[in-house]
Amino acid sequence: MIEVNELTKRYGATTAVDGLTFAVRPGRVTGFLGPNGAGKSTTLRMVLGLHAPTSGSVTVDGRSFRDLPRGLRHVGALLDAGDVHGGRTARAHLSLLARSNSIPLSRVDEVLEEVGLAAAARRRIGGFSLGMRQRLGIAAALLGDPPVLLFDEPLNGLDPEGVKWVRGLFRRLAAEGRTVFVSSHLMSEMENTADDLVVVGRGELIAAESLAAFATRGTRPTVTVVSPDSAALRDVLLAEGVSVEAPGGDLLTVAGLPAARIGELALRHRFLLHKLTPRTASLEEAFMELTADSVEYLAGDSR
Repeated sequence: MIEVNELTKRYGATTAVDGLTFAVRPGRVTGFLGPNGAGKSTTLRMVLGLHAPTSGSVTVDGRSFRDLPRGLRHVGALLDAGDVHGGRTARAHLSLLARSNSIPLSRVDEVLEEVGLAAAARRRIGGFSLGMRQRLGIAAALLGDPPVLLFDEPLNGLDPEGVKWVRGLFRRLAAEGRTVFVSSHLMSEMENTADDLVVVGRGELIAAESLAAFATRGTRPTVTVVSPDSAALRDVLLAEGVSVEAPGGDLLTVAGLPAARIGELALRHRFLLHKLTPRTASLEEAFMELTADSVEYLAGDSR
């Protein structure tokens, strides 16, 4: 479990992280979301003791990471897939990490096989594609078989098969009772993978809750209605005090009234319905709406 309490990091006059408090629980995949410059990478680096907080604290299973001996046995992390020595082979890179953390060398071949790099074990990392480097970084995170795992943009450079594999890996790790914390800008993948979300903007906490709960905080759920009696039905629905849009034809979009109630009103007034479809806001829509004031750079912004 990762516990963050009033965590703050300042660089001179700039506040990168501002009083964050949240917990990342075991047995779940937690997505870490926020616009560029929101403080996500800085927060992850403070979890790993790479940056010292200005104030506040962050612990892993109740202890500071710096106090954990043989850190890879406690926390595995992928922060930057390019942060490796290009002249080493994949096996040599992992072997060095294993020796420094008292991990059996047999584990090196196990994780290379798990991430699909067994055939490239003796190749120099400098010749790896970005996707292969991502897989190597994931192998390093898994090396110590740790209970807590952190991943910063792990899907960059992966092909569709690789993305599918990573999605399954995260779900399996969580099912084993591990704490899985994933920073990503790919909303569709978070929607398919995450159980919980931590959302930040300009260094401040916006939300720390289940993915389902966060999605409902965005644009109100709507119901799509198609009826040859759409004009008359619209008047009936407006009388209920809800928002009704008529984009054209027989189509209505209703916000603020559940589909069941719309169906009841249509039946009472003998309106024929061809379609009655509830629609909830997507994760991306909720994210864009709730972080709109936290975006550092906007397209077309001349600042």
